Amino acid sequence: MLKKEKIKHLPDQPGIYWFKRGRDILYLGKAASLRDRVRSYFSSAELGASRGPRLVRMMALATGLGFQVTDSVLEALLLEARLIKKYQPKYNVKAKDDKSFWYAVITKEAWPRVLLVHGKDLTLISSTVFGPFPNASELRVGLTIIRKIFPFRDYCQPNAGKPCFNYQLGLCPGVCVGEISVADYQKIIKQITLLFLGRKPVLLKHLRQAMRRAARRQEFEEAVLGRNKISALEHFQDVALIKIDKLDVPPARIEAYDVAHLAGGSAVGVMVVAENGELTKSEYRKFKVGHRADDLANLREVLERRLTHHEWPSPDLLVVDGGLNQLNAIKTVLTKAKIVIPIVAVVKDERHRPKQILGLPGTPLNVEERRLIFLLDAEAHRFAISYHRQRRKKLHHF
Repeated sequence: MLKKEKIKHLPDQPGIYWFKRGRDILYLGKAASLRDRVRSYFSSAELGASRGPRLVRMMALATGLGFQVTDSVLEALLLEARLIKKYQPKYNVKAKDDKSFWYAVITKEAWPRVLLVHGKDLTLISSTVFGPFPNASELRVGLTIIRKIFPFRDYCQPNAGKPCFNYQLGLCPGVCVGEISVADYQKIIKQITLLFLGRKPVLLKHLRQAMRRAARRQEFEEAVLGRNKISALEHFQDVALIKIDKLDVPPARIEAYDVAHLAGGSAVGVMVVAENGELTKSEYRKFKVGHRADDLANLREVLERRLTHHEWPSPDLLVVDGGLNQLNAIKTVLTKAKIVIPIVAVVKDERHRPKQILGLPGTPLNVEERRLIFLLDAEAHRFAISYHRQRRKKLHHF
């Protein structure tokens, strides 16, 4: 087992860290502060509460620790994606399921678009692919930072004659209004590509050469633009990424359950899912249940049936709508199946508004974790009511 002494000399700088067993990398992540992030793994309460059983097991296996400092959190984000693709660490989120990751893509067109694409949609687009990125929110912020330095096209139509919204914000170089040639736009795409490939020194060299050439031609406006890009690359303003990074990492996959019926009729149960802090509607599931007005029995049946689906990814946290009775019903099913997964129950007030979370010991939940749990609980309730109404309407039709 890895000893806490290993973290004493970690720098308070952004970068990439990895836990390994022998030569095998078990888990790889990024951090705004390597020292603070890695230190959090050695708090058993925080590890169990905010990262789930998968990483608890990983820490029990880890025998070594490595890290690499980067100049910014953005560069750590891009490096993390490249290294996850290269090493495919066993304990990274969905390391064996490319469809659950997010990717940055550059389309293969005369006027390439730069897009954020979910793994399941990659085959729909002919493109150069960068990733995987575990967190869509971080990738979205990262692309925004990059776009402020290297404006690119996403959805506007080339030479449409009408300026797109991003052009007015300085985030599109004028593809839509014909203000940039194909050759010059391709240069921007090449610059973005170099950044994603981790070749910032090469990119800076090219920009400095272009700036000097523009100055010699007395094209001072172009030279100033080049100088500004160089300055931006050397001093990334990635405060937004730092704020995201400082939030405790939510459990990788959270599943929330609820049941619904009307006087015992048309009883149903549902499962809704969030992965990496984002609702994943393709993973939602519906269950017809047969215990009529017995909510606890219906809830147990839903979870028992869910556990038979070994092909579905394992959850890191379960959320149930209700109080101690619902919480204990879920615990009974897990105990019988000899499965250990953290569980929480969301208690509502008389107006059906969430007021309390039961069941998760250790470090108190932060604002982001509470928000996500409440969101999932509300989504499970909405989905259950919707499915119940659909089933009742169908039965009445016949």
